[in-house]
Amino acid sequence: MPILLRGIEGIKAYAGFNLGKSSWVAINKDMINGFASATDDWDWISVDEEKAAQGPFGGTIAQSYLVLSLMIPLLSDIYLLEDIGLGLQCGINRLRFLAPVPVNSSIRLDATLKSVDAVGEGAQLVLVCVIECDATKEPALEAEIVYRFWPSSHSSIRAVRACGSG
Repeated sequence: MPILLRGIEGIKAYAGFNLGKSSWVAINKDMINGFASATDDWDWISVDEEKAAQGPFGGTIAQSYLVLSLMIPLLSDIYLLEDIGLGLQCGINRLRFLAPVPVNSSIRLDATLKSVDAVGEGAQLVLVCVIECDATKEPALEAEIVYRFWPSSHSSIRAVRACGSG
């Protein structure tokens, strides 16, 4: 069950805490091929089953950016926001792809709210995100994701312009 974060103060209350883990999500060939089609990323290690079977991982693997892109739905499995007007992803402080995600494996996200800092009427938060894979001992991905959130009364145009500034 996701944690409910109510408003900026509700987010601040969880600073420094692990928010939990998402459910497992299966990575199948259709998902990999769909991502290849959407992004024009047709690298053989992800889409050519015969060639990949002879490659370093013994089969196809998910594209690294497919794994990264799944962070958004995985985060929504960990927490829900209430009384927030606008939230934007502002960047990634650190990103490492540590292990391949084989086709027909599953991943889940472990998220920790590293910090929350006031920025004008809103808040900037940094989430430490670790994507685990059931087929590997080491994590598939580690990242520090930066978000900014503003209360319901905040102007979205001002917020978009303010995402890159303090």
